[in-house]
Amino acid sequence: MAPVIEEHPEVQVFDEIGMIECGVRTVITRCLPVGLTYPQFEVMNYLARRGERQTPAQIATALQMTPGAITNTLQRLEATGLAAVEPDAVDRRKKRVGMTPAGRHAYQRAMAAIKPRMGSLREGFTQKEFREVLPFLRALRAWMDETAKLTA
Repeated sequence: MAPVIEEHPEVQVFDEIGMIECGVRTVITRCLPVGLTYPQFEVMNYLARRGERQTPAQIATALQMTPGAITNTLQRLEATGLAAVEPDAVDRRKKRVGMTPAGRHAYQRAMAAIKPRMGSLREGFTQKEFREVLPFLRALRAWMDETAKLTA
């Protein structure tokens, strides 16, 4: 007799989120210019959405990266000429990250390659469906952030 698997909706939600995240990574990775990795794209996307001149710590926190991972990613972006990490003009102990013109161009090329997939996504679901799921997803993310603080 096969074991009976008890399905808990909260576990199913995290399973679905994990599978969606894996699919998103795959789609985006296939659209990236040669040499640009998914973590590097995430940093560039964050800078494009939140504004440049962020600190490495702000980027790491937002993208849930370890200090070592963000340092490595930023070093690679700098080595390829896509980002610049410079001392903060006010607090010289801090560093600020910005995209170079080459980085902005690479980011724009990546976004242009991703655009057809986004169009397909928009055809598959209505704006109403996206809006209806957002409150739950935002609340779940906030709960996860708060829980992480309590266990840190």
